Amino acid sequence: MLPGAEPFAADRGRVGVVLCHGFTGSPQGLRGWGEALAASDVSVRLPRLPGHGTTWQEMNRTTWDEWYGEVDAAFGELRERCSSVFVAGLSMGGALALRLAEQHGGDVAGLVLVNPAVVVRHPMLPALPVLRRVLPSFPPIKGDIKKPGVTELGYDKMPLHALASMLKGYALVSAGLGTVDQPLLLLRSAVDHVVPSANSALVLARVASSDVTEIVLEDSYHVATLDNDAERIEKESLAFIDRVAGGVS
Repeated sequence: MLPGAEPFAADRGRVGVVLCHGFTGSPQGLRGWGEALAASDVSVRLPRLPGHGTTWQEMNRTTWDEWYGEVDAAFGELRERCSSVFVAGLSMGGALALRLAEQHGGDVAGLVLVNPAVVVRHPMLPALPVLRRVLPSFPPIKGDIKKPGVTELGYDKMPLHALASMLKGYALVSAGLGTVDQPLLLLRSAVDHVVPSANSALVLARVASSDVTEIVLEDSYHVATLDNDAERIEKESLAFIDRVAGGVS
């Protein structure tokens, strides 16, 4: 395991949050968020997705089902000890959080999504089924951060077998968005060089949630949880959770 990629867990109060990191990322990208929630008496699970935080070659041997299984297990842990459990995620982690909401319905108290990714459009994608059999990887997508001196722990290559599996997962999530009716807080960066804002617009247009808050982050790029707006994400998510749960203690 890469140093810094370790999972994070904290058993605190009656309200819990499952945090889901993104594709080729690791818990490092959300650890500050998790620690801030735990410091406010929120129980937290931030698992390391299979194949992440190790090597891109290992990740190429893992699938969406395995990544989802990891966050689903974390959700089950918190359901056993907490009266309310929220799910949250960055980028692909947002898709995993949405899938938890689709699968668990009312057991999910609410969602917090940061620059969620639910669809990918690229001229090379139609050729991916062939490309991934002759090319194991593409250049990386990590490190879209505005704040100087801050880096995201990730891979120097994008594993194509894993990418193909992720796209199948996105199709499942997109098809089920109409079943999502939990309270939703969506935070998106005004400038994001990885996930177009059309992803957030698609989520907001398709979910059935009546309690929806959208916040535009003006001073961060894609990995906003490590960027200039990290503290705002922590404060806004805590305020949202506190309001929806009727307190976190």
